[in-house]
Amino acid sequence: MKALIRHSLLLCGALLATSAQADVYADYARVKSVVPEYERVNQPRQECYNELVETRVPVQRPDSEGPEYGGTILGGIVGGVIGNRFGKGHGREAATAAGAVAGALIGSQYDNRGRTEIIRDEGVQQREVRRCRDIDHWVNRINGYRVTYEYAGRRYSSFMPNDPGREVQVRVAVEPQS
Repeated sequence: MKALIRHSLLLCGALLATSAQADVYADYARVKSVVPEYERVNQPRQECYNELVETRVPVQRPDSEGPEYGGTILGGIVGGVIGNRFGKGHGREAATAAGAVAGALIGSQYDNRGRTEIIRDEGVQQREVRRCRDIDHWVNRINGYRVTYEYAGRRYSSFMPNDPGREVQVRVAVEPQS
């Protein structure tokens, strides 16, 4: 008996649920206005340009005439002859060698006085350099459409991703008012 009552109650509940369920169907509503809605979006872009840059670089150039060797040779010979007059045996050989070296140094300094072998100077060199930077680029982009439409004498408004055109499909649900 309890099982019969329980089944009867379940059956009644199922019948009530089906009768209370709404009738749903699709229909078309007339579009009254479509207004695009925009959002501001930053799309950075790169701007590049070429620039001439000057840099200072050391330049080495040899003296136009170069060093003189005549004084070195003549000084070495004279110094060797003078050194040879001093000392005896192996001492004479050492004195000759020392005189030749001293004479060569003195002759070189005398001949090349006031000269330098390398003149250091600074030159300017130009080269092209490419420079780039990112700049902001703001654009307006359509985010969607605010659509106002009319159905059964009433106005509705909705946000849609696309422009629906002259009509928009709507879902209509009819159910009894409780």
